[in-house]
Amino acid sequence: MTPIIIAIDGYSSTGKSTLAKALAKALQYTYIDTGAMYRAVSLHALRKGYLAGDQVCVDDLIADLDQIEISFALGEGSTSVVCLNGDQVESEIRGMEVSNCVSKVSAIPEVRELLVAQQQLMGAKKGLVMDGRDIGSVVFPNAELKLFMTASEEIRAQRRYDELLAKGDTVKFEEVKANISERDYRDTHREIAPLTQTDDAIVLDNSNLTPEEQLVWVLEKVDQITSFRK
Repeated sequence: MTPIIIAIDGYSSTGKSTLAKALAKALQYTYIDTGAMYRAVSLHALRKGYLAGDQVCVDDLIADLDQIEISFALGEGSTSVVCLNGDQVESEIRGMEVSNCVSKVSAIPEVRELLVAQQQLMGAKKGLVMDGRDIGSVVFPNAELKLFMTASEEIRAQRRYDELLAKGDTVKFEEVKANISERDYRDTHREIAPLTQTDDAIVLDNSNLTPEEQLVWVLEKVDQITSFRK
């Protein structure tokens, strides 16, 4: 089967990473979670004190970008986990503190330029599944398969809330829902590489689909494309 690039974009808490991981495993492709990369930069900014209230100390963060090394390693169960300067930070980057600032950090042009360049290098040999906000529109505009994932805000908030509770975090549902609403607005209204559905993307509304049903649906799309490319 001729390897392709699968670009998955969409709103927060639509299960992009869950689907992307399952696809990569089924196809024996490389999986890259670009959201984790932006979260890692956000965690670095938090650790360094580059976030003051609701504002990012942009100049300080930009000056420090060459001190940030992001990589992926195998964690428990052979899952891919993100590392910041050699340390696994998968659990830290998923908390509400990082969630509340990642949209601000990811809107900084210099941050996006750095990470997009790294992401494009990762896809040079294809055979890649990558998820994020601007994969089909900016990172891989010529990807053979583009998916745009969505679901109702209420369902996405419930998914995120359940996930945080399972990790032992103490959060309120309304707080999680407000965070998702705020991130949606920032992701779709930022000046640089906003979240957008490209004309050639296939929409996947998974409000009422199980992960297994989504995987079967997307694999059928992959079969159609790869069969055509043979």
